[in-house]
Amino acid sequence: MNALVMYDHQTDTLWSQFNRRGIKGALAGTELEVIPVTQTTWAAWTELHPDTLALDKSDRYSSDTYESYYRDGRAGVIGETNGDDRLRSKELVVGVDVSGNPKAYPFKELAERQVVNDTYSGEDVLVYFENTTNTALVFDRNVDGRTLTFRLEGQPSGVQTILVDEETGSRWSAFTGRAIDGELRGKTMERVLSHLSFWFAWTDWNPDTELYTG
Repeated sequence: MNALVMYDHQTDTLWSQFNRRGIKGALAGTELEVIPVTQTTWAAWTELHPDTLALDKSDRYSSDTYESYYRDGRAGVIGETNGDDRLRSKELVVGVDVSGNPKAYPFKELAERQVVNDTYSGEDVLVYFENTTNTALVFDRNVDGRTLTFRLEGQPSGVQTILVDEETGSRWSAFTGRAIDGELRGKTMERVLSHLSFWFAWTDWNPDTELYTG
């Protein structure tokens, strides 16, 4: 369904990108451990992590062969499996799955708010969105048994953006989810498993998804 299928060299098992598990072969049914990543710009990443090592691809980072695909209306190679007209097919969302209950947060909604304190399927989540880099991060906003409610401190300032929780007044790095000042200094919010995707792809794999509408 328009999603990459990987295989491992040791067993030739086929692995689903969206399901994160083996779908055919010796390890079929095995679920992979997911490590949270941050999809952002190189400039933002290196500002946060100046000592980063980068894979040398011999200048092949200078262009993206999929640029025309991003701009046109095609929905993958084989088209949509599950048409859902709540959003345009190519709208970007960050999808979250809590206890088997999927929910999608459209970039256009996040861009208007930047900080979303949400609760669904019994989990309290914080969705932070940085407009200039289209960076979407999802955190568990329960810290030390308390549910925290976040807001921006002042104006957004890229990777230096600060959030403040209403309950303790602690100040947090929006990009890392770590408290840098206040009662909760040193605490770090856990990342919630999320998936940046086109809307058509997210709904193909999650046809019963809830949609955040603000």
